[in-house]
Amino acid sequence: MSTEKKTDEEHDGKRVDVPTAMRQASAQLTELLQCEPGSVSAMKATDDGWSADVEVVELERVPDTMSVMASYRVQLDPQGKLLSYERLRRYARGQIDRR
Repeated sequence: MSTEKKTDEEHDGKRVDVPTAMRQASAQLTELLQCEPGSVSAMKATDDGWSADVEVVELERVPDTMSVMASYRVQLDPQGKLLSYERLRRYARGQIDRR
Protein backbone atom coordinates (compact mmCIF):
# COMPACT_ATOMS: atom_id res chain seq x y z
CA MET A 1 0.00 0.00 0.00
CA SER A 2 1.44 3.35 -1.08
CA THR A 3 1.54 6.28 1.34
CA GLU A 4 2.43 8.86 -1.31
CA LYS A 5 0.53 12.11 -1.18
CA LYS A 6 -2.01 12.59 -3.95
CA THR A 7 -1.62 15.56 -6.32
CA ASP A 8 -4.57 17.89 -6.90
CA GLU A 9 -5.36 16.10 -10.17
CA GLU A 10 -5.45 12.75 -8.39
CA HIS A 11 -7.42 14.01 -5.40
CA ASP A 12 -10.28 11.51 -5.72
CA GLY A 13 -11.43 13.21 -8.96
CA LYS A 14 -14.07 15.12 -6.98
CA ARG A 15 -15.59 18.36 -8.19
CA VAL A 16 -15.42 21.37 -5.86
CA ASP A 17 -18.78 22.81 -4.83
CA VAL A 18 -20.36 25.89 -6.44
CA PRO A 19 -19.34 28.45 -3.76
CA THR A 20 -15.72 27.24 -3.89
CA ALA A 21 -15.66 27.32 -7.70
CA MET A 22 -17.10 30.87 -7.66
CA ARG A 23 -14.45 32.13 -5.22
CA GLN A 24 -11.65 30.46 -7.16
CA ALA A 25 -12.85 31.79 -10.52
CA SER A 26 -12.94 35.36 -9.21
CA ALA A 27 -9.68 35.15 -7.25
CA GLN A 28 -7.61 33.53 -10.00
CA LEU A 29 -8.85 35.89 -12.72
CA THR A 30 -8.32 39.05 -10.69
CA GLU A 31 -4.84 37.84 -9.71
CA LEU A 32 -3.91 37.34 -13.38
CA LEU A 33 -5.41 40.63 -14.57
CA GLN A 34 -4.41 42.69 -11.50
CA CYS A 35 -7.93 44.17 -11.49
CA GLU A 36 -10.38 44.80 -8.68
CA PRO A 37 -12.76 41.84 -8.37
CA GLY A 38 -16.40 42.45 -9.11
CA SER A 39 -18.81 39.57 -8.99
CA VAL A 40 -19.56 36.21 -10.54
CA SER A 41 -22.66 36.74 -12.68
CA ALA A 42 -23.02 33.16 -13.95
CA MET A 43 -21.77 29.75 -12.92
CA LYS A 44 -22.42 26.32 -14.39
CA ALA A 45 -20.99 22.83 -14.26
CA THR A 46 -19.60 21.51 -17.53
CA ASP A 47 -18.30 18.10 -18.63
CA ASP A 48 -14.75 19.43 -18.12
CA GLY A 49 -15.29 21.27 -14.81
CA TRP A 50 -16.85 24.72 -14.43
CA SER A 51 -17.68 27.74 -16.57
CA ALA A 52 -18.12 31.14 -14.90
CA ASP A 53 -18.80 34.69 -16.05
CA VAL A 54 -16.80 37.07 -13.85
CA GLU A 55 -17.19 40.84 -13.76
CA VAL A 56 -14.08 42.91 -12.93
CA VAL A 57 -13.27 46.61 -12.68
CA GLU A 58 -10.74 47.33 -15.45
CA LEU A 59 -10.48 51.12 -14.97
CA GLU A 60 -11.46 53.07 -11.85
CA ARG A 61 -13.19 56.39 -12.68
CA VAL A 62 -14.90 59.19 -10.78
CA PRO A 63 -17.80 59.07 -10.42
CA ASP A 64 -17.86 55.34 -9.72
CA THR A 65 -20.66 54.79 -12.24
CA MET A 66 -18.19 55.69 -15.01
CA SER A 67 -15.67 52.98 -14.06
CA VAL A 68 -14.96 50.57 -16.91
CA MET A 69 -16.10 47.03 -16.16
CA ALA A 70 -15.43 43.86 -18.14
CA SER A 71 -17.16 40.52 -18.27
CA TYR A 72 -14.90 37.47 -18.65
CA ARG A 73 -15.79 33.84 -19.32
CA VAL A 74 -13.57 31.61 -17.17
CA GLN A 75 -13.11 27.85 -17.59
CA LEU A 76 -12.05 25.85 -14.52
CA ASP A 77 -11.17 22.19 -14.09
CA PRO A 78 -13.28 20.10 -11.66
CA GLN A 79 -10.98 21.08 -8.76
CA GLY A 80 -11.40 24.80 -9.52
CA LYS A 81 -8.09 25.55 -11.23
CA LEU A 82 -8.19 28.10 -14.03
CA LEU A 83 -7.80 26.57 -17.50
CA SER A 84 -8.69 29.53 -19.72
CA TYR A 85 -10.41 32.90 -19.86
CA GLU A 86 -11.69 35.33 -22.48
CA ARG A 87 -13.13 38.84 -22.28
CA LEU A 88 -16.72 38.92 -23.51
CA ARG A 89 -17.41 42.65 -23.27
CA ARG A 90 -16.49 45.97 -21.66
CA TYR A 91 -19.03 48.46 -20.33
CA ALA A 92 -19.49 51.43 -18.00
CA ARG A 93 -20.41 50.34 -14.46
CA GLY A 94 -23.70 52.28 -14.61
CA GLN A 95 -24.74 50.74 -17.95
CA ILE A 96 -27.89 48.63 -18.03
CA ASP A 97 -28.35 45.90 -20.65
CA ARG A 98 -31.26 46.56 -23.02
CA ARG A 99 -32.97 43.62 -24.66
